[in-house]
Amino acid sequence: MSADPARPHRGTIFLEEATLIGQESWPDGQYVMRLAAPRCAAHATPGSFVHVRCATDLPMRRPLSIQRVDREAGWVEILYKVLGTGLARLAAARPGDKLSCLGPIGRGFTVRAERPRRLLIGGGVGIPPMVFLAEELRDAPGARPVVMMGSEIPFPFRTRPSAVMLPGLPPAVIATMPLLDEWGIACRLASQRGYAGCYEGFVTEMAAEWLATLGPAALAETEIYACGPTPMLRAVAAVAARFGVPAQVSLEEFMACAVGGCAGCVVRVEGPEGPAMKRVCVDGPVFEARTVFPEAYA
Repeated sequence: MSADPARPHRGTIFLEEATLIGQESWPDGQYVMRLAAPRCAAHATPGSFVHVRCATDLPMRRPLSIQRVDREAGWVEILYKVLGTGLARLAAARPGDKLSCLGPIGRGFTVRAERPRRLLIGGGVGIPPMVFLAEELRDAPGARPVVMMGSEIPFPFRTRPSAVMLPGLPPAVIATMPLLDEWGIACRLASQRGYAGCYEGFVTEMAAEWLATLGPAALAETEIYACGPTPMLRAVAAVAARFGVPAQVSLEEFMACAVGGCAGCVVRVEGPEGPAMKRVCVDGPVFEARTVFPEAYA
């Protein structure tokens, strides 16, 4: 199918029968799934997602964020938390099972060369796009990204003390995601659950504390990228406004078709010509924070 200029997502979304390669379970109903889906892997970008059929007898698909891809090996990795019957059925899948996969879907993050300092903020099931973006940015020109993650349930990985220094935060805030540490990327974790080595508070509070240590020149080179629940993203917009830095946010919404047909995931977005209703699935899920949360910039 050739792309329609009026509908740029046409011709870029692929339906394929994916094969489950592996699935790891983590506390509180969290799972990391790896699917052999070469067409999706070849075209996925940080912030895009897949629409997966959880079982052959469940017609409604579930939108799931992509955490990692290997374009040569042809796999995509997904982190999800079981909520409801569909994802419970998906959690019961075993290696070798076939799953109908539609993707990649959505407009992802835009990396701007004029903002080489990148702060990535992920909350809960908003963590996956930040891992994907961090991997894409680790060898990009400019400083390596700083990643901050927050969760009020155990993280879906085994935390450990970081070997990568991050000035601007208390020395006791040292817990990290091992994969990012291996990539040489500074990552810090936040929670109000008292987990060892984590910042005690919201991840947005940790981000604000770190940004406050940057001078005007550094802030002029900084941009925030974030994904998580709406209250967290609203707080991200407030932090971005406070420090005068741009922010891109990836929204989480309930979806039915996920390809722009049903308009069930529309949100109000402020544009140059006034407010408009945009579909999170194909017009997003990534938007400029000030267009979605204008009240934070008032």
